[in-house]
Amino acid sequence: MLAVRTDAGNQAVMFTLADSALPSDVGANGSMVIGSFRNGGGFYWMPTTGVVFIGGKNAASVSRDGKTIIGTAFDQRMSQAAIWLRTAEWKVLGSIAPNALPCDELLSSALGSSADGKVIVGLAWNTCDTARAFRWEESTGMVDLGSTVPGRSSRANGVSGSGKVVVGWQEHDTGPRLGARWVDGRQTVFTGAGPSGFVGEAHAATTDGSMIVGQSCRFGDSLDQSAWIWTAAGGVVCLPSPRIRLPLFYTGAAFAVSDDGRVVGGNQGFGLESEAVIWIDRVPHYLKDYLRANGVPNAFEGWVNTGGVFGMSRDGRVLVGSGAGPTDFTGYVVILPPLGDPQ
Repeated sequence: MLAVRTDAGNQAVMFTLADSALPSDVGANGSMVIGSFRNGGGFYWMPTTGVVFIGGKNAASVSRDGKTIIGTAFDQRMSQAAIWLRTAEWKVLGSIAPNALPCDELLSSALGSSADGKVIVGLAWNTCDTARAFRWEESTGMVDLGSTVPGRSSRANGVSGSGKVVVGWQEHDTGPRLGARWVDGRQTVFTGAGPSGFVGEAHAATTDGSMIVGQSCRFGDSLDQSAWIWTAAGGVVCLPSPRIRLPLFYTGAAFAVSDDGRVVGGNQGFGLESEAVIWIDRVPHYLKDYLRANGVPNAFEGWVNTGGVFGMSRDGRVLVGSGAGPTDFTGYVVILPPLGDPQ
């Protein structure tokens, strides 16, 4: 683990993770990081343990207390949504039908979990013809959230901390992925200000589901590179990137949001070319620039790019992400200084 030292107090802190460990989420009040190795397999990291291999195919999400890790693991040569048990053991969760058939080796994958780890969401298959968003809990098993467009797919990318609001996407009848949410199993597609009237896929929600973030605010507008945030009171609001990048195919995406909505993390990317972006009180900053201005002058020095921010603590202080480091893809953890009062 390479640490980048800063002064304590009102300065930021950044350190990197060893062994190509690429983070996806953070729990236990920011003291536990989980994710996947570049070459496969999940891990957790804590200050007292360093990076610990936990097997499986990947680790996607961790409960608020750090006791439940979910992801994807192999069973009978099929990859399935799963809950980590111990060492390299996982409990697989199957699919949306008792005798579901995989698409190649893919049967299901877990992508998000509630604060207590008891509700799990993701993508499930039943042959390559059926790909559906799912919601799982012990009492119901894996429930197909369906598709509102016949013959098209859906996927759940995340769920509110309460487990009540599922977020993800619904495939349009012409193919694009439209941002969607499910409440009590009922789907609603987000509407936006772009030429299509829709926004891109939703990625994350706050604990109560009152704020949701996602990518491609003005869906269908090739000049737009904004992410978005939705609130129950205000609907969809675009989160602009710090600047427009060329070529004009870059996409703005938000993958994580603090519970008060003041901090949003994501990226501005085009394929493997991607820079991490944070929005503080809706104001965009490239993560590298923000850190260099707030106590980490050598942040990301020698890196090809900073990738993206993919998870954060509920208070928005601890961010996790990964990017293209000097010699390999590298994970990082950032601790932001305390925010001042909202402007």
